[in-house]
Amino acid sequence: MRRGEKLVFAIMATVVVVVMAKNIFTIETQKQPDKGIPFYTTASQQLTKEASEIYRVQGCRQCHSLWTVKNMLETIPAPALDGIGSIRTEEWFYNYFSAKNPQAILPSRLKKEYSMPSYASLPEHDRRVLAQYMASLKVKDWYLEDTKKMEYEKLTGKTYKGQ
Repeated sequence: MRRGEKLVFAIMATVVVVVMAKNIFTIETQKQPDKGIPFYTTASQQLTKEASEIYRVQGCRQCHSLWTVKNMLETIPAPALDGIGSIRTEEWFYNYFSAKNPQAILPSRLKKEYSMPSYASLPEHDRRVLAQYMASLKVKDWYLEDTKKMEYEKLTGKTYKGQ
């Protein structure tokens, strides 16, 4: 090995050792263990498959995110759906999807092109599947307030002040 290569190798080894030491120190001094991912679903595999197909065909992904890691540079115009079932009931979702004017049920500051479309023309079965699936998208209790905050602020543009 040449002298320059040895120097580069020594620098890389030092960086690796420093990062490992920092990680060990962080783990040792961490006051609370990582709580994990707060989102989960109670939906069956069949319901998930059926709802996912409706979600895809209706183009919901154009406005909403679901089970995604948020990219700070990329924004979605409508609220994320992760954990939404902990905020609203299956009956609420069915009525919302069946409404001729969903904005009358849940007003939003979003631009007209991002307003929730009416799914009243979808077959009743599809609306029920979507409602059941959306109601199954839960969030752990420790993250519920954050979920409410994110939805409120996305829809209203105002600061969330709590329950």
